[in-house]
Amino acid sequence: MAKYFDVHPDNPQPRSIAQVADSVRSGALIAYPTDSCYALGCRLGSRDGIDRIRSIRHLDSRHHFTLVCQDFAQLGQFVQIDNDVFRAIKASTPGSYTFILPATREVPRMLQHPKKKTVGVRIPDHVVTQALLAELGEPLLSSTLLLPDEEEPMTQGWEIKDRLDHVLDAVVDSGDCGTEPTTVVDFSDGGAEIVRRGAGDTSRFE
Repeated sequence: MAKYFDVHPDNPQPRSIAQVADSVRSGALIAYPTDSCYALGCRLGSRDGIDRIRSIRHLDSRHHFTLVCQDFAQLGQFVQIDNDVFRAIKASTPGSYTFILPATREVPRMLQHPKKKTVGVRIPDHVVTQALLAELGEPLLSSTLLLPDEEEPMTQGWEIKDRLDHVLDAVVDSGDCGTEPTTVVDFSDGGAEIVRRGAGDTSRFE
C-alpha cells in the first residue's frame, strides 16, 4: 500500500517533503507532480526502481529515462554540454523540457541508451518538485506517469493512489498539474532535434 502525502502546491510542508525524500533514499518508487504532468520517480542507482517503472509502463531497453535535476550545476554533472548547447538549455530552464545528451561517467550504464550512451535530463519549474530535489540532494530518476494503452497521463494524486496503490510506495499529491508531457529535444548529435512536442515552446529549437 502506497503512503499518501497531501502537499501544499505553493508552500510544501517541510516534514512531508523530508519523509518523501527519506522514502526515496530507502529505495521507494514514488509518483510525484511536475510542471508538465505526474511522474514516476526513484533514486538514481535503484535497479529495482528502474525495473518497476519499466513494468508499470511496459517500456523496453531503448526508452530514455530522465534525470530530474534541481539546477543547472547538478545537471552538468551527468551530461556533456558544449557551449552552443549550454546557451540553448540555460535559456530554457527551469521549464517543461527534457534534453537528451551524451551521458557522463556519473550516469549508471543501466540508465543510458544502449547504443547512443545518452540520457534525458530536465530542470522542472514546480515548487513541490524543487523542494523534494533540494531535500534529496541528488536527481530523481524519472519517467512520465503514462500507463500502457492510455493517451494521457493521470492528473489527480488520489486517482494515482487508487489505481496504482499496489505497485507504488508513495504518492505525492499537490493538485492537478496538467496532462501535457515535456517537450523533448535531442542534442546528442550536436544539433537540436525535436523528438516530442509537448508543454514547452519549441520555437527556439526550430
